[in-house]
Amino acid sequence: MAPAGLLLLRVAIAIVLATHASHWLFGWFAGSGMGAGGLTATSLYFAAAGVGPAFGFVAVCGALQLAGALLLLVGWFTRIAGSVLIAVEILKISFDSARWGFFLNWSLDPTRGHGMEFGFLLLAALGCLTLIGGGEWSIDAVRARANEALAAGRARGRLRG
Repeated sequence: MAPAGLLLLRVAIAIVLATHASHWLFGWFAGSGMGAGGLTATSLYFAAAGVGPAFGFVAVCGALQLAGALLLLVGWFTRIAGSVLIAVEILKISFDSARWGFFLNWSLDPTRGHGMEFGFLLLAALGCLTLIGGGEWSIDAVRARANEALAAGRARGRLRG
């Protein structure tokens, strides 16, 4: 059951992160309650929050988040991707969510944003994947099994020779 659990965790995080990154970078899902998107609108939002240079921050963090989400989805370089995504999430929390406190804006008060509750959960899930890895149903595991088989074959060859 553990391989299925890690696969579910990887896929769920990848979907959430890829969706948010596509919104930041391309403006996708703008009509579905996420507000205006794209590099320009997201940069303006972060510039108003005091992040400078906001365009570079949004472009780099969005690209890292999208690439990391795709790597998590297939379980390739899971620990490295998880570490990078943790750094991106810490930046996002420190530049935006932390100023609104801990909790999400459940009352939908238009004068305030969401707190860091969601980011905190993402940090925990990414930390889990960084520590454990992608699991048995990942490209990382396939590569590890292939490397073990190769090393075992080399060892057998040395014993015979």
